[in-house]
Amino acid sequence: MLNKLTWPIPAVPILAAMVGIGLTACKILPTPSGENGGNAPAFNADKMVGDIWAAKVVPYLRQKAGPFPEVHALAKADPAAAGAKYGNPKKQANSPWTFAVRLEGKVVAANTQSRAATMDVDADGDGKADARVQIGPAMRGTALRDSLDFIQFNDFTNQIDFAQFGKAFNTYADKTMLSKLPREGLEGRSVRVVGAYAVGSGQDLPLVTPAEAEIEPKP
Repeated sequence: MLNKLTWPIPAVPILAAMVGIGLTACKILPTPSGENGGNAPAFNADKMVGDIWAAKVVPYLRQKAGPFPEVHALAKADPAAAGAKYGNPKKQANSPWTFAVRLEGKVVAANTQSRAATMDVDADGDGKADARVQIGPAMRGTALRDSLDFIQFNDFTNQIDFAQFGKAFNTYADKTMLSKLPREGLEGRSVRVVGAYAVGSGQDLPLVTPAEAEIEPKP
């Protein structure tokens, strides 16, 4: 806060000083100009995800994922131990654990009328839902991004780019795989999913975002 001035000082020097202070305090980053002669390409989250999906994302999740009942039981008993085995130990300290899982079971309920479509899956054969699988096109969260230990926040220019990158995983999963899944008559059909879910709270079902999903054909 500026102290009260007790003698006349010309306005122009004061304004120049204030502008100088503002410029010193703020770091101004240039916006990449992309194709029009800029040195750096414009940030393209969708292309970045597409470039690593088949080569890195899916193989990583296949290798890291554990059976959902095993992962979920350990996550409830000892989240840190579950995170070390099935999660991303390099996650940001204030972020919840996100676990890679293989989920197999039968659909006991489905909501396909909403854009945020889901199916509830019984993974242990007791007839009750154990997990909720997002099948899009609209999907919540950034579980796929957050489950990958080769993706770090510090690799991005700012939080906006990091957030867009997280959403791009959901968009890519929907475009390449989830949009092709059947939407009718899902109850009673067997499903197999490789994906990830973040630790939730209360009694909500774990919300799994798939990187791979398969629904058996109708008999």
